[in-house]
Amino acid sequence: MSGGRSVLFSAAADSYELAVRELRGEFGRDVRIKRVGAELGRVDGVPVGELAAACDVGRIMFVRHLTREVAGYPLDELPTESELATTLLEEFSARTVAVQTWIDGAGTGGSYRRLIAGALESRGVAVERSGQDVVVSGAVAGKQLLIGVNRLADSLSDWPGGQMRLARGEERVSRSEFKLEEAIATFGLDLPNGGNALDLGASPGGWTRILRLHGQEVWSVDPGALDPRLRGDRRIHHEATTAGRFFAANRVTFDVVVNDMRMDQVTSARMMLDAAAHLHRGGLAIVTLKGGGKNPLDGARRGLQVLNDQYDVLHARQLHHNRNEITAIARSSH
Repeated sequence: MSGGRSVLFSAAADSYELAVRELRGEFGRDVRIKRVGAELGRVDGVPVGELAAACDVGRIMFVRHLTREVAGYPLDELPTESELATTLLEEFSARTVAVQTWIDGAGTGGSYRRLIAGALESRGVAVERSGQDVVVSGAVAGKQLLIGVNRLADSLSDWPGGQMRLARGEERVSRSEFKLEEAIATFGLDLPNGGNALDLGASPGGWTRILRLHGQEVWSVDPGALDPRLRGDRRIHHEATTAGRFFAANRVTFDVVVNDMRMDQVTSARMMLDAAAHLHRGGLAIVTLKGGGKNPLDGARRGLQVLNDQYDVLHARQLHHNRNEITAIARSSH
């Protein structure tokens, strides 16, 4: 798969200019970038592997999905299946691929997925929705269908345009659960089976519930109450106090600490420094750095700089469920 094509990138509509600022900061002010939709841009002259690497380690935080652009068609002049198959099969040799489509701003683009899937299946290529090493993307932006092909490893997300969709079941305690689920899936986080986890600012317990689903025994710290459905779980310990008081009395060493508290970026990061003393060396930290203010990018950067005092920051990205937040993933370095 060649790397010389333009790259399509997605970002939240209200974060697009922040993504552009990051791209220019990483690759130079002269890098060619064009906005092609509310949540979609095109960058020229940057190999997709280099772009993906910068995003993966958090040097670029506001880009959510990448694909190498291989074709574009007006919506009123779409190709035949045969023409489309010929174009796509020049880009990969895999016999099974994922096909993902979306409409910029809103929508799944199901009819366009059927077009792409039908073209590939007519040539004997099996099609799945995810979980494949090669991803064929179709994005409708304006009056065009833009098509990209990329390795999953360079795509940042295994969901169309980086828009992870999770079911809203009755068992859910809060919408915030989606953020932790997305982070675990997107970054391939492996929580230790039977580990000890600390949930700071836990009420009403959404992140606590997800940690339990991943085999953790959880200390949930918050003066507020937990959802009644969590109270009967003997592996959930509700500490109805503040984080500072908990740290002063705590004697447990944790494998994982999470923090989704409503604080500014620097304050949240400093709380994670307090938590580091209660983590095993190499313990995992997951924290949302809240946006807001006139300069959310600079605020997030300041938060990451604080984290670097006690942690090795592995990832930092605005995920689909983050809204105006950045999810940072780090490991204790002390």
